Amino acid sequence: MATDRERADPFAAFRQFLALERDVLVLSLAMFAFSLGFQMTGRYMGRYLEVLGAGSIVIGLYGSLGNLIGAVYPYPGGAISDRIGSRTALTAFGLTSTLGFLLWFLAPEFDFFPIPGWTWIFVGLLLAQAWKSFGLGATFAIVKQSVPPEELATGFASTETFRRTAFLLGPLVAAGLLAMYEFEVGFRYVLAVAAGFGLVATVAQRLLYDASEDSFGKSFEGVAQVVSDLREMPATLRTLLVGDTLVRFANGMVYVFVVLVVTNVLEVSARLPVVGVLGPDAFFGVLLAVEMAVALVVMIPVSKVAQRFGLKPVVALGFVVYAVFPALLVNAPEGGLTVAGIAFSETTLVTLLFAVSGLRFAGLPAHKALIVGPAEEDAGGRVVGSYYLARNAVVVPSAAVGGWLYGLSPAGPQLAFGVATVIGLIGTGYFLLFGKELPAYR
Repeated sequence: MATDRERADPFAAFRQFLALERDVLVLSLAMFAFSLGFQMTGRYMGRYLEVLGAGSIVIGLYGSLGNLIGAVYPYPGGAISDRIGSRTALTAFGLTSTLGFLLWFLAPEFDFFPIPGWTWIFVGLLLAQAWKSFGLGATFAIVKQSVPPEELATGFASTETFRRTAFLLGPLVAAGLLAMYEFEVGFRYVLAVAAGFGLVATVAQRLLYDASEDSFGKSFEGVAQVVSDLREMPATLRTLLVGDTLVRFANGMVYVFVVLVVTNVLEVSARLPVVGVLGPDAFFGVLLAVEMAVALVVMIPVSKVAQRFGLKPVVALGFVVYAVFPALLVNAPEGGLTVAGIAFSETTLVTLLFAVSGLRFAGLPAHKALIVGPAEEDAGGRVVGSYYLARNAVVVPSAAVGGWLYGLSPAGPQLAFGVATVIGLIGTGYFLLFGKELPAYR
């Protein structure tokens, strides 16, 4: 028999399927807007830095700064959100990120001796990553307090679906602007649009989020609390942390250089119906959209599979794809490949690789559920923060290492991406051998 709530809400079945409680829905909408901004800009930053005069070492250092921010920001961000509430925290983080987008937009105007324009990209990164990294604990805590434990993977799948939908649309917006303008001009338009999305998301989450259900934990007690939280990390997380750290180190080595491999090494372009010829810069946005389209198709079904068969195999699938993608991409055969009498152009092969890469996102909801599931009530923000602090602290130098290898010689891209695949496979193997399952899924 239908409950009073189901009679009053004709969309109850849909909401239950996606675990879209009100606060999760508001969070998902904010994620959608911010993710449009992040995906329109983040994957192109290596190219933007190159245009502003940065070399491979500087680009690698930019990636490592991003890793450092990812390591440092989540823990205090989680502690802050536990203390002052998710709505207030996310509002402050959202405004800070919007300012970061604006600074990126203005960076070329500040290009004067002795400070090159690319320096301001580093400063902008410190601001732009606030909502994504400072707010990480708050977003996890909102989902944890809004859905039952057995539906955590589905709840995270709902937020990831909104987020990845933006990841699908964002690159297409960027591709459209870059198809009409030279990169130097078109990408600044992209940055301006990203800042607009950030402002809209901040206002929306402030007005729509219901803070009455916020739980508040203890105040931050300094470094001793960090050490305590790391020591008290649930056993389920420890083996996940080791494998995840190795896989993310591998991904960090190449992440900021993927755009350069596509545009400078492979120089892949395409002729599309109606649109016409897309150069490498614009076509890279299409490739990112293909990647996200696959992720969206598989994410919800895979989260349901995880709910029935367990989180570990789904997380392992994502790790495998993370690991093998770099070597496959950088070694895509020039001129294409013929298999069983069927000819595949280089453009087709690279497109297929990005489609396969989308499968790595299938494991993200299960991965997040495996992280936050063991957390005690009112401590979700700090558990997530301590996990990411430990993982990302090790991953910090990965992009710098990748940048050093990338610039060693003309074969540097193949070397950097090949080493990344080896490290990723080691992390995947460790998780398969020693990884734990969440009790709720046994």
